Amino acid sequence: MFERQAPQADQPKTMLPTDPKNIWMEGIGLIGLGANAKAASIAGDLVVQNARVRAIGEDAGGFRPISEKDLFDCEYWSLEQAKLGKGAPPKFQGKVVMITGGSGTIGFAIAKAFSKLGAQTILVDKDEIALKESVTKLGVGHKYFPIDVTHSDAANQALLAAINNFGGLDILISNAGAAHAGPMLDISNEELRNAFELNFFSHYSFSTEAAKILKDQNRGGQILFNISKQAVNPGKNFGAYGLPKATTFFLMRQLALELGSDGIRVNGINADRIRSGLLTDEFISSRAKSRGVSESEYMAGNLLNKEVTAEHVADAFTALACAESTTGHVMTVDGGNIEASLR
Repeated sequence: MFERQAPQADQPKTMLPTDPKNIWMEGIGLIGLGANAKAASIAGDLVVQNARVRAIGEDAGGFRPISEKDLFDCEYWSLEQAKLGKGAPPKFQGKVVMITGGSGTIGFAIAKAFSKLGAQTILVDKDEIALKESVTKLGVGHKYFPIDVTHSDAANQALLAAINNFGGLDILISNAGAAHAGPMLDISNEELRNAFELNFFSHYSFSTEAAKILKDQNRGGQILFNISKQAVNPGKNFGAYGLPKATTFFLMRQLALELGSDGIRVNGINADRIRSGLLTDEFISSRAKSRGVSESEYMAGNLLNKEVTAEHVADAFTALACAESTTGHVMTVDGGNIEASLR
C-alpha cells in the first residue's frame, strides 16, 4: 500500500514499521504484539473491535472495507507521522525482566530502574499485598506472581507466568534473600538448611530454569544475581548468610562459563549496608551501638564516607544489563570496601 499511495500524498511520508501486530493461534486465540505491554494490548483490542464491526456489518446486509486511499490517509495522518521522529526508544523497550524478591526495598528499586528504561517487569515474592502495591506504583503493563521462591516448583510456575503474560523472558534478576545471623557453633542444621534454601537454592532453581528458556528462545539474554559482600568478606556471626551467598557467587561464575556460547550473560552485584528488609533500622541501631558510632557513621563507614542506597544498587543492575561484552563479573556497590574488593 505504501509504495502505491505515498507518491500521491500531499506531503512526504515515512513508512510505518511493517512488523506484525497480531497472531491468530489455533487452540489459543488472539495474541497482540507490540514494543511494550500497552502497545500489545492496544493491538489486540483493535482487532477485537474490528471483528465486532465486521460482524455487525455482515449482519446488517454486508461488509466492505474503505478504499485503499482512505485507509492510507488514516494510517499516515500527520500526528501519527510526528511520532516517528521522537528519537531512539528506551534502552530496554520490549524487554521482559523478572525480579525475585520484587516487593522488597531493593527489588522494587530495581523494578523502578528497569521500568524507567522501558522494560516490562514481573515481580515475584510471597507477599501478595506488597506485590500489588508495588505493581500499582510501577503503572500499566507490569505484572506480579505471588509465591514462596523456596517452593519446589516456584521457578517453573513464575517463569510460566512470565511467558503467559509477555511471551518470554529477557532478563532474570535473582534478588530474593534474607539474613540469618548467629555464631556458627549455635546455628542448627535446620537453620542452616533454611538459609541455603532461600539464599542459594532459590537462586539455583530460578537461574537454571530461566537459562533453559533463554536457550530455547535463541535470543541471548541475561541472568543477574544479587549476591553480597559476605560472599568474599565474611562478617562475624553471619556465617549462615555468607555460606550460601558464597555458593551463589560460584554459581554465577559457573553459569557464565557454561552459557556464554549461547550468548547468555551472567553477572552479579555485591552490595553492603543497604537499608532494606535485611538491614532494618533496629539492626542498624544495634550494630552502630556495638561499634560505638552513630547510625549515620555506621551506614557511611566506607571509603567514600557516604551511605549507599537501594537506588544505587538498582543503578548497578541496569549498568550491568547494559554492559553487552561483560559476563562472569561481580560489581561491588558498597561505597568502597578494600576487604570486599575482588581486584
